[in-house]
Amino acid sequence: MFPQGVIAYLKLFLTHAALAPAINQMGGREAADSAPCFSMRCAVPETIPPTERTRVVRESHRGAYDRQTVDKILDEAYVCHVGFSVDGQPYVIPTLYARVGDAIYFHGSAASRMLRNVSDGISVCVTVTLTDGFVLARSVFNHSMNYRSVVALGKATRVDAPEKKLEALRAFTEKILSGRWNDARQPNEKELKATSILCLPLTEVSAKIRVGPPEDDAPDYALPVWAGVIPLSLTPGAPIRDEKCDPTIPTPAYAAHYQR
Repeated sequence: MFPQGVIAYLKLFLTHAALAPAINQMGGREAADSAPCFSMRCAVPETIPPTERTRVVRESHRGAYDRQTVDKILDEAYVCHVGFSVDGQPYVIPTLYARVGDAIYFHGSAASRMLRNVSDGISVCVTVTLTDGFVLARSVFNHSMNYRSVVALGKATRVDAPEKKLEALRAFTEKILSGRWNDARQPNEKELKATSILCLPLTEVSAKIRVGPPEDDAPDYALPVWAGVIPLSLTPGAPIRDEKCDPTIPTPAYAAHYQR
């Protein structure tokens, strides 16, 4: 990573409210009839009014507050990072998540420090990032990244009702591979008790996006240095059968033909 790239990457996480072009894109993931609905389940505002904590100040043109943009980023990514504090010590934990309507659900072990003493909720900062490309400028200082990211703030509460926990776990599973939930064994009572689910309403959230070519200082455009963008994407490979899997069991279509 280039030095300025490192700086840009740190800015991506540390100065969301100070940085974060709004792109009006359709949100939500098309799902089969048997899959949970990742689109909005109830009437929500088309835009999410920014707060002092989520309003983009520096380079404000990179901020996006419409639900379509926010939801599209959340539905495309798989892993979120959950920041919280326990006894003055900050922690940031990566975990799977899923958006269901106007909230996101994430889970972890019931014994984890994040999930202790959360009966009244826990203040969290949840971040999601998609890396779309390395931006190579003519100067090292102006190297950057193309990215799409979301930061959500608020109080996450534990989901205790078994049917709600199952709904969240189904959402996690179907988000990754539509059709897998009904194909595999579903969680039993012991497994449900060992797993805690937290719900964070998307009421204080914003997105930030960088797209396009490098932006060099005017004198540097005359330099004989290649400049441009190296696109990045997550590409699935061919399924690898478990050695203990019965060879007569066919590879399911959702695995054999998986696409992002």
